[in-house]
Amino acid sequence: MSQSPAKSSATPFDQLGGEAPVRALVERFYDAMDGHEPALGLLHPQDDGKVSRASRDRFALFLIGWLGGPQEYMRLHGHPRLRMRHAHVAVSVAMRDAWLRCMRLALADVSINAATRIFLDEKLSEVADFLRNQPE
Repeated sequence: MSQSPAKSSATPFDQLGGEAPVRALVERFYDAMDGHEPALGLLHPQDDGKVSRASRDRFALFLIGWLGGPQEYMRLHGHPRLRMRHAHVAVSVAMRDAWLRCMRLALADVSINAATRIFLDEKLSEVADFLRNQPE
């Protein structure tokens, strides 16, 4: 991912404050999914009616690396190959939009500055649209 215009020398990972804030973002994202987009949440393995800890931890590792932090996801799981890993799920415009609504709720946290939020929303929207595999 390219650098945010907010701080060209810092990665988005750095702008968010490192691993703990990215993990908190992931928690807010899946909590939003469980609360607001339950059909989307049910596409993930569940623990007691919520997206599982394993899913949350795996996405956190991916997001940490994608944002410019340590590449632990790649070390443990190899290249993300996002389209391949999501090919078994029919990703429609509606599903993309539901995913983005959850992520936007997670990004709305006051600890994330506006420039970083706007940058991440743009980049994550591109990725979400890239994963669509169903016609409009």
